[in-house]
Amino acid sequence: MNLRNHIHLALGYFITAAFLGLLLRSFQIFEFPFNYKFIVHGHSHIALLGWVYVGLTTLLFKLFLVQEGLNREYRRIFWFTQITLVGMLVTFPFQGYAFFSIVFSTLFLIASYWFTWFFVKNVPVGLKRASSYQCIRFSLMYMVLSSIGPWLLGIIMNTLGPGSVWYRLAIYFYLHFQYNGWMVLALMGLFFYVLEQRNIIIPKKMFTTFFWSMNLGIVFTFFLSTLWTNPPVIMFAMGGLGAFFQIIAFGILIGVGLKSDKKLIEVFSPFQKNVFLMATIFIGIKILLQLMTAFPYFSNLAATIIDFTIGYLHWTFLGVVSISLFLFFDYFKLLKLPVIGYFIYLLGFITTEVFIFYKGIMAWQRWPLFEDYNRALALVSLLLPMGLIAILGFNLRIKKNEI
Repeated sequence: MNLRNHIHLALGYFITAAFLGLLLRSFQIFEFPFNYKFIVHGHSHIALLGWVYVGLTTLLFKLFLVQEGLNREYRRIFWFTQITLVGMLVTFPFQGYAFFSIVFSTLFLIASYWFTWFFVKNVPVGLKRASSYQCIRFSLMYMVLSSIGPWLLGIIMNTLGPGSVWYRLAIYFYLHFQYNGWMVLALMGLFFYVLEQRNIIIPKKMFTTFFWSMNLGIVFTFFLSTLWTNPPVIMFAMGGLGAFFQIIAFGILIGVGLKSDKKLIEVFSPFQKNVFLMATIFIGIKILLQLMTAFPYFSNLAATIIDFTIGYLHWTFLGVVSISLFLFFDYFKLLKLPVIGYFIYLLGFITTEVFIFYKGIMAWQRWPLFEDYNRALALVSLLLPMGLIAILGFNLRIKKNEI
């Protein structure tokens, strides 16, 4: 079984999501016979579940299970998951949340439970003692926990309606534990896996402090997603405490990296080390943005100015998560990351973030946007699918030459 094909497929989902995002940003320029909200649903589902989920689960299978002779069962899970993803891709953009899209998204949740059970059941006992596995196991628990949000959405829509506070909270619950629990913690587990494979020892006390600080941070920072409801002061304190715990965890992670710097030079190629540095910078900025929203003034800004929320979510998804995935795919030889394709993508990510946060700042200060803002944003957004197509095309040419 060639797992590189699975990563190529995941990258294909990412390209599709990028073009849907470009379409969304073109709505302000052209008229389209599509429903904007339906495209948003298709864009977000394929980005999170097609690109990140398929990419991460492929990595987990390769690193923890591929030697266990479990190819047949994994293949069943994989292709069942693809059916659900294609189903969502062809239903959400045309009907939004309706019968068929809900059926396929529900089947996807079942597929994710199936993979989680399969993974935890079959990881060798020796690996279960590793620090990396502890992070991965908890990340999968957060993925399962996040699914409470989608299950509740149907109930809330049929009882309280989509205008309810609880509808928005259910979405934020899902996104928070997907981004901060499942994705970020899994990526940190992969980093520890790299260190373990290179016999870079992390003191047990240091890892324990990191692990519990990170998990407490994940749980408590959820309250930052509730501050727009004007809750009691205790909720601000709990959200701030969560951000503080994440700073501690990030500081320990930086300490591990600095302590192992010479060995990391041997682990990563010079190009991979630059990608690793960018991912580290992006996650550091993400944590600082979270800390800012613990203060009422900034939490109100984040809640009332949608561009700040979109900018933060894209910062996490396109910056922290996607660039980290590129690093691990390249390191574990599932994908060759070409320099040109990567830098086109990186340029697209940074410039679109500048435009999004610029619009948020203009709304905050009540200043006008420059005249051709929407055209400029759509133009720089084109860099993202261009970079991704360059990466995929490069790898398909490698595959053709190998054949």
